[in-house]
Amino acid sequence: MVEKDCRVTEVECRSVLNKSGLADYAVNCYGGCEHGCVYCYARFATRFSHPGESWGSFVDVRLNAPEVLRHEVKRKKVGRVFISSVCDGWQPAEANYLVTRRCLEILLLHHYPLSILTKSALAGRDLDILASKPEVEFGVTITTLDESLRRLIEPKSSSPTGRLALLQEAKRRGIRTYAFLGPFLPFLSDTEESLTSLLRAIKDVGVDYFYVDRLNQRFGVWLSLRNLLQEHFPHLVDSYRKILFDRTASRQYSEGLASSVSCLARKQGLDGKMILCF
Repeated sequence: MVEKDCRVTEVECRSVLNKSGLADYAVNCYGGCEHGCVYCYARFATRFSHPGESWGSFVDVRLNAPEVLRHEVKRKKVGRVFISSVCDGWQPAEANYLVTRRCLEILLLHHYPLSILTKSALAGRDLDILASKPEVEFGVTITTLDESLRRLIEPKSSSPTGRLALLQEAKRRGIRTYAFLGPFLPFLSDTEESLTSLLRAIKDVGVDYFYVDRLNQRFGVWLSLRNLLQEHFPHLVDSYRKILFDRTASRQYSEGLASSVSCLARKQGLDGKMILCF
């Protein structure tokens, strides 16, 4: 798959510490995400700010996010903050702009507990300010250990090995760690072999806990997936359509995946650390 060019625009925001269903608040220093994951649920944002544009083709840098946050933390009740919910706070633009790092510094200064989730090895740059903070947990999303598949479905994210190394380094620095495994792609990354390898890898890293998620139908996801499948895995198009749109097939798939991953986790001695998201 050819990576698309991404247009980066500097914008201003009125608020950055916003209520969230994932924690008390979420902080998103960017609108859009250059990683361009084909299954990303956050692409619903294109309905409001970038109608008709492809997910992964634009990034809005909320340049004044740190300044806005400095005012918000003084008047909002302290609560857990999720970073980030509709973008990756460490996508490529962050290497130059550092808006996520500056927001982290402000939140830590004011003792806001943090839940971090990323697919980017760039986040390793900021482990120095997160190290040994009891109110911080650091997570990495991993969907597959197959690098060729990763390049197709998460074109500008970090490699699986890079993400695992990031978790190891966070653990070494005394940070509570977790993994978000998924969403798994049916017949591609949810096979017994793939799941076993992935579970073994996070066991070796020693994460404190991990989530497991299946592929879900969200705004724009089917169109994105269908284009990928038609180009690279045309024999799977009908199967995906059934899993995503047929209630019976969807329920059966969920039950089968839950049973399979639970059994494999138990064999690895990880069942006590697993949280199913479906």
